Amino acid sequence: MLVPEGGSVTGFKAFLLKTNALALSVAVIIGFAMGNVVNSLVNDLIMPPIGMALGSVDFSQMKIVLKATGDPKTEVAIRYGNFINVVIAFIVVALVVYVLTSLLLREAPKEPEPPTKTCQFCKETVPAEATKCRACTSAI
Repeated sequence: MLVPEGGSVTGFKAFLLKTNALALSVAVIIGFAMGNVVNSLVNDLIMPPIGMALGSVDFSQMKIVLKATGDPKTEVAIRYGNFINVVIAFIVVALVVYVLTSLLLREAPKEPEPPTKTCQFCKETVPAEATKCRACTSAI
């Protein structure tokens, strides 16, 4: 196992846990897997009905050939159909991330402010049950 110079395995473990590097790495792995799921969703479930509705169009095969060589692997072409698939996949990912974050990161309800009163001498705001002002120490 690689350990930084002057460090230890326990120090490295503490670094991972303290800096949330472990959480970040888990997020990257899940994000990568989610990307594969979204690509499959777009390519296998969303685009075929859209292509069928547009007259049996396969978006992944849409391209403008700049130089035909007879071999699809060596031809020079602008593959705008793949670009359309990637844009739709990005929109789906952005929508999923937005929905998940809005569900998971809701604000906690705010607690009501405790009742306050104003000191008649210094005009400082103090709790309603206070008997002395915290700013000027006069009796309220």
